[in-house]
Amino acid sequence: MLATPSHPLSVEAAPDPRLTRWMWLVKWILAIPHYIVLFFLQIGFLLLSVGAFFCILVTGRYPRPLFDFNVGVIRWSTRVNYYSSAVLATDAYPPFTLKDVPDYPVRIDLAYPERLSRGLVLVKWLLVVPQFLVITMLVTSGWSTFRYVEDWSPFSSGLIGLLSLVAVVILASTGNYPRGLFDLLMGLMRWGLRVVVYAFLMTDKYPPFRLDMGGTEPPARAPRPATAT
Repeated sequence: MLATPSHPLSVEAAPDPRLTRWMWLVKWILAIPHYIVLFFLQIGFLLLSVGAFFCILVTGRYPRPLFDFNVGVIRWSTRVNYYSSAVLATDAYPPFTLKDVPDYPVRIDLAYPERLSRGLVLVKWLLVVPQFLVITMLVTSGWSTFRYVEDWSPFSSGLIGLLSLVAVVILASTGNYPRGLFDLLMGLMRWGLRVVVYAFLMTDKYPPFRLDMGGTEPPARAPRPATAT
């Protein structure tokens, strides 16, 4: 029996083995140039998402240049979040690029969908409401749930912010970033990003109600065999 295909979004990360104990105190200041650039990139992201909505509605396709740009914005913002506000598991300064950077500690990739449902594009915002409610409680707070891609405060709000703070306090005290907290934070980040790419029409794959923890994507799961009747 064929295995169930994995999610089209891939989130891979590895904690820096030599994190500086106190650098996390100034990372949000060092990342200010990124915040400025990302402000304008996010405007482009939203405008192109509106354009993609009408293209999908008419043709069933997400224009590839628009898709590549929006994936690039997600990559860039995730690298900045990983460095300065959420997870904080690297001292490597994020590059100023929309492209994939193979040697950066966190990598985002999203498979391009050749076809998308023209009907789903009208109701995805409604179908994703339960996901937003769960993410609101687990990950962040209030309106910032809908700004997950652009949450650039020194610490993300809600659970991610609390866990990130606990992780760096332990790092400052012991010199080691706790691997269990890293795995949990990556699971929360992965879940949130899956919701984002679905809500912004970049995939028809509904995000699973599942916390896939760790720095690597889980292997594809084989479907359960049918029960004999």
